[in-house]
Amino acid sequence: MTSQPTKLARTEDGRLLIEWSDGQRRVYRYRELRDACPCATCREQRQAPAQPASLLPVLTPAEARPLTIAGMKPVGNYAYSIEFSDGHDSGIYTFELLRSLGEVQQEGSA
Repeated sequence: MTSQPTKLARTEDGRLLIEWSDGQRRVYRYRELRDACPCATCREQRQAPAQPASLLPVLTPAEARPLTIAGMKPVGNYAYSIEFSDGHDSGIYTFELLRSLGEVQQEGSA
């Protein structure tokens, strides 16, 4: 059986902390989660050729603000849907994907 999240929390330094049923604690930067979004649109954008360096992207006001997580909702017993402050909310992050991201937090660190 796959380990499942038992607790979600924001850390003092602005990251997401997930405690897992096997005792592991992992921390995630919001940008790391956003960049790993598994939705079809984001996967296509990651596979598209890079834009020429001379072009500057035009950002919406939401994209220009620091990225945060606006909300997380469970999807069945296997994943979370994450809503980001830039308005993106279509990715379904399986527990398997979440375990492959972030970094293990050592005991006593915050």
